[in-house]
Amino acid sequence: MRIKYTIPIVFFVALVIIEKENRIISRVSDKLNLKQTPQTPLQPGAFSRLALKHNVSFPALSKDFKVMKRRLENYSEHQDVPTKGRKHVLLLATTRTGSSFVGEFFNQQGDNMFYLFEPLWHVEKMLTLDTGGTNATASAKAYRDVLQQLFLCDFSLLERFIDPLPVNHITTSLFRRESSSFLCEESVCSPVVKGVFERYRCKTRRCGPLNLTMASESCLKKDHKVIKSVRVRQLENLRPLAEDPRLDIRFIQLVRDPRAVLASRMVAFAAKYKSWKEWALGGDGPLNEDEVKKLKGNCDNIRMSAEVGLRQPPWLRGRYMLVRYEDIARFPMRKATEMFRFSGIPFTPQVKAWILKNTQVSKEISGVYSTQKKSAEQVEKWRFSLPFKIAQVVQRACGPTLKLFGYKFVSSEKMLTDKSISLIEDKVIRA
Repeated sequence: MRIKYTIPIVFFVALVIIEKENRIISRVSDKLNLKQTPQTPLQPGAFSRLALKHNVSFPALSKDFKVMKRRLENYSEHQDVPTKGRKHVLLLATTRTGSSFVGEFFNQQGDNMFYLFEPLWHVEKMLTLDTGGTNATASAKAYRDVLQQLFLCDFSLLERFIDPLPVNHITTSLFRRESSSFLCEESVCSPVVKGVFERYRCKTRRCGPLNLTMASESCLKKDHKVIKSVRVRQLENLRPLAEDPRLDIRFIQLVRDPRAVLASRMVAFAAKYKSWKEWALGGDGPLNEDEVKKLKGNCDNIRMSAEVGLRQPPWLRGRYMLVRYEDIARFPMRKATEMFRFSGIPFTPQVKAWILKNTQVSKEISGVYSTQKKSAEQVEKWRFSLPFKIAQVVQRACGPTLKLFGYKFVSSEKMLTDKSISLIEDKVIRA
């Protein structure tokens, strides 16, 4: 008999884990047995309470499942955090849209900034559970809840998704720690531990494994909090953040010409986009239909989120800004000024100096993953590497998205590579 009821995200993920527990590989490190002041005590037995509430019994649990159970249960409730004068910004984007570059504007703001680079990477990885995909509904709720806690300086829920599971709130595995200046400040820098390897270690100073209690305490002292993510698919799912009285949140959605995005992904993720390259070089038969559907789905998600933001429903009024990467690349100082004014965060001399330095760098420094770009040259560089036949596919799949954001269609290979014709309309897109 199948029992139907609505259950919280934590319980849903637990059921998925039971079903697939034989495929889960969980590695829990016991190497970091370090002392620290623990975070706010966790609320007891959330997972167990759910099981009792829904009258669900479990078979004997494997060691792997028990590890995952600990990840998902007992995370702390939100603390009451005063928001007066404090600003929260979520930078929304997709991969290869220049989000790392734009996120760095906020990362360079100064000592009063809490900036996190892609914390949802851990959530996506864990929810995938080695199956090759995630449940859209489950991931959307998990992303929202983790973001909400992080804006409140609470890392406890994120900890449940870090692998290996942090020991006493200490981890060597936070994704791209070094890309968040805040996490390498002196107040968050614990002593180096001999023999412990941290892949994403700080580059500005020698620090030991990341102490998330220290990070939480330091975060609470910051007035400005910015998180960058390429994993949120629908802006509508983030409504609870806008309605949370503890947050004064702004959403900045960064978009880019879908043809340019695909061209960049074909270089950065070559293996993943191998079929596109083979087809473009004269492969037999049509392009894989699933690839085209995936492309269209991505474009539709971006467009629908933008449409919600531009429509300005009451919960989003004054909280949404749409920015084209092409405009930032051509007019970095002007667009940065607009973004900081919109967010209510001071546009400091440090940020201005960084922008001047990093939008006028040489080709030798400007790599695929670099945040240093001679930005004006990057805008339409893709036009000379993307085959016309692929540009046509993107235009058919993403036509409404191109039109909404003001990108011109190309009708021939000659037009695609004609430098005298700009494919960027002079369009001001405002909510």
